[in-house]
Amino acid sequence: MTLAVCADVGSTWTKAAVVDLAEGRLVATGAHPTTTTDIMTGLSAAVGASSAGLRAASSPWYVCSSAGGGLRLAVVGYERLVTAEAGHRVGLSAGARVVHVAAGPLDAAGLRDLRAARPDVLLLVGGTDGGDSETLLHNAGRLARSRWRVPVVVAGNADAREEVAAVLSGATIVDNVLPRIGVLRPGPARAAIREVFLRHVIGGKFGRRFAGLVRAATPDAVLAGVELLADRTGRGLLVIDVGGATTDVYSALPPSADQTAEAAGTLPRARTVEGDLGVRWSAPGVVAAAVAEKLPHGESLAEAARVRAANPAFAGDSGSGADLRLATLAAIVGARRHARGEAGGFGRRDLREVSLVIGSGGVLRASSTGDAQGVLDAVLSDHGGGWPLPRAATTVVDREYVLAAGGLLAADHPDAAAALLLGQLCP
Repeated sequence: MTLAVCADVGSTWTKAAVVDLAEGRLVATGAHPTTTTDIMTGLSAAVGASSAGLRAASSPWYVCSSAGGGLRLAVVGYERLVTAEAGHRVGLSAGARVVHVAAGPLDAAGLRDLRAARPDVLLLVGGTDGGDSETLLHNAGRLARSRWRVPVVVAGNADAREEVAAVLSGATIVDNVLPRIGVLRPGPARAAIREVFLRHVIGGKFGRRFAGLVRAATPDAVLAGVELLADRTGRGLLVIDVGGATTDVYSALPPSADQTAEAAGTLPRARTVEGDLGVRWSAPGVVAAAVAEKLPHGESLAEAARVRAANPAFAGDSGSGADLRLATLAAIVGARRHARGEAGGFGRRDLREVSLVIGSGGVLRASSTGDAQGVLDAVLSDHGGGWPLPRAATTVVDREYVLAAGGLLAADHPDAAAALLLGQLCP
């Protein structure tokens, strides 16, 4: 029996699965609280729990991670309602927690506020291609003179690219997120932010040994699993993964909808990662989003969210009570943003042909079948959300979290990965 160990190091829990590569069979699973002060301790414990009694000591490890509460991102743009907002959306869809947004030329006070937000990376945007470059160049110069050692991704006016690169040595320069008014192209900036996540956040926070094991950010691994499952089944899929720091929503349109999607300028497969929606690190963001979306939530939920954000290891009522209310709201808002096309630049998505909805995340896995079903039913009955609901969809909970494992194995062992996903999610 040839085994592989797949592990997802989340912001709250580290989950591990042992997979038989010959049969694509789930052999065992295990979990351990994520130990952020010594990340390898929790990872080793989770792997040990999953492989106890198995000859997996020499098996390859496939690891993905979203540990540490996600990436703290600051966005500096030209003016708040256009470029700064575009950068804000790019950051959220890349799995970042946007902790500060500034617009216009940075001054001394603005720089102090930026530093106080303690971002892990800064996204510098501004000006359409061929438009204003003065603000972008001013802000690049201000950051350079500050000698502030924070990674910078620049995704602004293409005409100023060379000058910005000369001023901000070491910055990652990518295509403009807003090349023209009304045209949002988040892909290059998202990819750069994810690369920074792996190199600077994972490596910087948790050390080179752990960074050397990590093959992908968790949302990227899950998307690979979603794409493989969609390819092998031909079904329309919607996946809602409610975590401690983010709520990730994935969709894969069935083949019959692909041509319509491409003609409309959207992608048949898409992911949005909501960095302000989670049941631990980002719990206050769930309450704020519920208020903005006019969703009822109850006065006591704000305090419950504050407690969870202050102590991400909180386990007071996992799988029930406030956790379920937070998860339900996060799932509804995440699905709304994804389908309405406002969080990732994918355009409005027609999900009426989705026939399988998969729920994931610690709260859903810890819940009873009825409670987990209630979270997904709330999404599928959200008639006031401004998006067309699936016409006839069945639901399932990824209780063993095999989407991440399948995605991690997809490149090297596609048949085993497909068998694993089909066996667990489409019995």
